Amino acid sequence: MLSKKTKYGIKALTYLARQENKTPVQIATISKSENISLKFLESILLTLRKNGFLGSKKGKGGGYYLLKEPCEIEMTAIMRILEGPISMVPCVSLNFYEKCDDCPDENACAVHNLMLQVRDSTLQIFRNTTLADLTSNKP
Repeated sequence: MLSKKTKYGIKALTYLARQENKTPVQIATISKSENISLKFLESILLTLRKNGFLGSKKGKGGGYYLLKEPCEIEMTAIMRILEGPISMVPCVSLNFYEKCDDCPDENACAVHNLMLQVRDSTLQIFRNTTLADLTSNKP
C-alpha cells in the first residue's frame, strides 16, 4: 500500500506544479487546500527540498516552489525518495536488491518471477508519468 507520506507528497507536488511562474506557496496554504496535517507536510516538503525537487524562500512572499519543470519530474524519482523501493520484494529491486534468505534459487522461484513482472509493469507506468501528467485532466 502507498504510504500517507507518499500520497501527501504527490498531492503537494501536484499543487505546486499548478502554480503560475513557480510562485512560492506557504506550507499552510498547501496544508489547508490538500487537507494534510501541517506538521506532517513540513516533514515531507523538507525531504523533497533536501533531495532537489523543491526550493524554499523565507520571509514575506516566501514558501516552497518547484525547482524543475513538472514535465521533468518522473514519478519514479518521487516514489523512490518518499516511498523507498518500488519493488514489492527485495530480490527484484533494481536499486535496493537483497537476496531472500528463504530462496535457494531465484530463477526457479515463482514469487520472484511474478514480482519481476509486477516491478516491470509498475516501473513502466512510473517512468512514463511525470508530475505534469498529474496536473492535467487526462484520464
